[in-house]
Amino acid sequence: MSAAPTDPTNAAPAPSRRGEETRARIVEAALALFQERGYEKTTMRAVATEAGVSLGNAYYYFASKEHLVQGFYDRLQDEHRDVALPRLAGVRDFPSRLRVAEESFLEAAGPYHQFAGRFFAVAAQPASPLNPFSAESSRPREASTAIYRAVVEGSDLKGDERLLAELPELLWLAHMGVTLFWVHDASRGQRRTRHLVHRTAPLVDRLVRLSRLRPLRPAVHDVLALVHDLRDTTPEDEPEPEAARP
Repeated sequence: MSAAPTDPTNAAPAPSRRGEETRARIVEAALALFQERGYEKTTMRAVATEAGVSLGNAYYYFASKEHLVQGFYDRLQDEHRDVALPRLAGVRDFPSRLRVAEESFLEAAGPYHQFAGRFFAVAAQPASPLNPFSAESSRPREASTAIYRAVVEGSDLKGDERLLAELPELLWLAHMGVTLFWVHDASRGQRRTRHLVHRTAPLVDRLVRLSRLRPLRPAVHDVLALVHDLRDTTPEDEPEPEAARP
């Protein structure tokens, strides 16, 4: 796929700005139609018409409707960062920083809650580019992980050095669980999710601090090794299942 016109290494500043504006307009049109018609009934042609661009131009920026939703994920991570980072300034207490990060996400994502479930149903398909572990999702995944890296690095948290190095990615994985809970949370204003965030942040803090205890370090390192193995293993690396014995 050719480089997008918004790539600063391949475009002059003015076209890049126009490209970003066009891309943002297409995403906004898609979100409006998703709210109005639902994900399944929204077509790329309808999105192009709503955005005031040609169908070919819409496909130039987004190869499919799924990739268009990926554009929304990109924007959501930017909004999460823009809300969270200023609020983290001057806060050192780790549980408070973690709560700020999660509550900032809930604030940024709140307007999209009514149709977020459909997005996650699509993302649950292993071959979908919306899968949070897919190559296509690398940008929002890395952007989200960077927020949790800022949470850790700017905090007063103490723990096993190996665990602290892996903690931003582990917090991102936990964030995926919080997001799934939020998708299914029908309480007013998703209060149950906010309660979950409020209660789990100090638990994470305590667990990480306990990792400094010498008797617990081997278990912590075993868990980290397992995470590495699962992350680095490809389907071709997996052993063949043993034949069932009579």
